[in-house]
Amino acid sequence: MSRSDLQRSGRGMRHAAKVLPEYARAHNRSLVLRTLFHQGAMSRADLSRETGLTRVTISDLVAELIDDGYVAERGLREVTGPGKPAILVDLDREGHRIVGLDLSGTDRFLGAVLTLDGEIVARHDAPVPADTADVVEAVVELASRLVADAHAPVLGIGVGTPGVVDDHGVVLTAPNFGWTDVDVEGALRARLDLPVLVANDANAAVLAEYTFGGAADDVLVVRVGRRVGSGLLAGGQPLRGSRFAAGEIGHVTVGTDGGPVCVCGKIGCLEAWLSVPALEARLAESGADRDAILRDAGDRLGIALAPVVGALDLSEIVLSGIPDLLDGTLAQATVETLRARTLAQFHDGVQVRMTTQGEDIVLRGAAVMVLSGQLGVS
Repeated sequence: MSRSDLQRSGRGMRHAAKVLPEYARAHNRSLVLRTLFHQGAMSRADLSRETGLTRVTISDLVAELIDDGYVAERGLREVTGPGKPAILVDLDREGHRIVGLDLSGTDRFLGAVLTLDGEIVARHDAPVPADTADVVEAVVELASRLVADAHAPVLGIGVGTPGVVDDHGVVLTAPNFGWTDVDVEGALRARLDLPVLVANDANAAVLAEYTFGGAADDVLVVRVGRRVGSGLLAGGQPLRGSRFAAGEIGHVTVGTDGGPVCVCGKIGCLEAWLSVPALEARLAESGADRDAILRDAGDRLGIALAPVVGALDLSEIVLSGIPDLLDGTLAQATVETLRARTLAQFHDGVQVRMTTQGEDIVLRGAAVMVLSGQLGVS
């Protein structure tokens, strides 16, 4: 195809654009903050070496970040030799707070106030309203309580919610809440006048596992709660899809043997087999064989994940949910099915494990969303 043909098809090569000074400065600010976030306190000279920026640029940026309240001086470095000791600087990890919300629970919304390190310093929760018309107001009220309990400037509010969420924080669809085109970000921003970032709960979870849990660059986190979804990173970058629905594995039909009716109206969706309410209902039936039920659910999860692992060459699958349900029999059945349905030479080594973040994974992922959106740190 010629260059003119490419241009007519709308797929021509992009021309390089000149980087404006304000963009370069924003990039350099984020680089400094990201370096301090991951490596801890260091001198201005250390920052210059680590970032490749000149000492003059570092000095200017650090002064600006101290004025903004994001960086603080931490005293002198201990030295044993001659010479003047260097002044250490670090992210002011206690100077701001982040508010995180997790709307994925089966009966309660969870909320937390977090430090910039993702440590939770206060918790609040609220019951999921019986009437879906009251859900947004319940979310706003919970966020308001958290902001009031922050006791420090709030950098922003991060929200992990079930459903498909666009890049403006609008929940395009969330069948569990009966939502279509609900502007959660707008509702929170209007009432609280703070930066707000909203994402699918599984997309938030994978950020927490990557930033705080040591996950690999190519990882998929499967969230099992009132719904089933997944968050994806490839090369350390989130995958959201052309319609913001990447990772929506819950409504993939698994098997040709029928099965339960899903909330979406289809028969045999993964979510109808694997969600916490579905599993608990089957386990509560008279004469239920717990091992067989969990093994069947794990097998169906493996069926759904095998094409994803094969297409993206993932190295790690992380399960997030109730360990008593997911760890052990279910996880092992998932591994066995993955190995049976993918290319052994490359994919037999794929790890399937439980998250290290526990039930706070979405809350901590919400914090990463704010860190990334406001400071360029992840």
